[in-house]
Amino acid sequence: MPLSALALVVLAGLIHASWNIAAKKAGGDSRFATFTGIVMMVFWAPLGIWLGRDQIPAWGRTEWLLLAASSVLHTLYYIVLLRGYRKADLTIVYPLARGSGPLLSSLAAIMLLGEQISTLGAAGIAGVVAGVFLIAGGPGLWQASHDPAQRKRIHKGMLYGLVTGVFIASYTVVDGYAVKFLLMSPILVDYIGNLLRLVVLAPTVLRDVPAAALLWRRQWKYAVFVGIISPVSYVLVLYAMQTAPLSHVAPAREVSMLFAALIGGQLLGEGDRALRLLGAVFIAAGVMALAAG
Repeated sequence: MPLSALALVVLAGLIHASWNIAAKKAGGDSRFATFTGIVMMVFWAPLGIWLGRDQIPAWGRTEWLLLAASSVLHTLYYIVLLRGYRKADLTIVYPLARGSGPLLSSLAAIMLLGEQISTLGAAGIAGVVAGVFLIAGGPGLWQASHDPAQRKRIHKGMLYGLVTGVFIASYTVVDGYAVKFLLMSPILVDYIGNLLRLVVLAPTVLRDVPAAALLWRRQWKYAVFVGIISPVSYVLVLYAMQTAPLSHVAPAREVSMLFAALIGGQLLGEGDRALRLLGAVFIAAGVMALAAG
């Protein structure tokens, strides 16, 4: 993987961990996803309009179908992720989502997009997945807890994390194909995709506007933060996909777990720090192997 692509992925990882922690603290649902989408639409409109006026007229049916599929997958991903954050700990849901997603993305890139991966690269993917598993709780995930309520919460976190990972893998392959093979602008893929997502999400707010207004007053700071910075992290990853194999970029994104494990554990008081540290070592080693391979 080129160092420039790795640098983009590392920066994206820090941003990604930050907005996920903000989303967890907000405790929002699909209406929070709508709020963040509106913020993104308004804040990034000048850039979207500037790029779109020249590029969008050249798009055909294939480009729009990919964007439609991407918007549905992103919407389902975000709704399931937010629900998981309400039902379980971030340090269960987030690592499993981020661990299963890149593994599935890499397999899809190799099987569907014809990418090749070296032995060192495969070892790197394994290291990242193992590190994510340890940060999520390691063997304790299977042993759960002697407390039935906590055991149920852990199992819910595992379920939501894995389902979220499936959606991550799906939209990663779709968007990766769009920017790598159709050479669509990463910024426009994310921005136009967000506009399409808002069409799907808007009814959740319009169904009960007074209730949504009350939620906005409680969550607006988090929504503004997430709406402004979350697109940056994903656009950086899409740019990295243009210069490096998707099967390398997807697992390398899990460097965000280094930041989430440290920041999230400190702010939210979740999990075993020693186990997180060991998991962080595995992730770091895996990312370096991917960069070298």
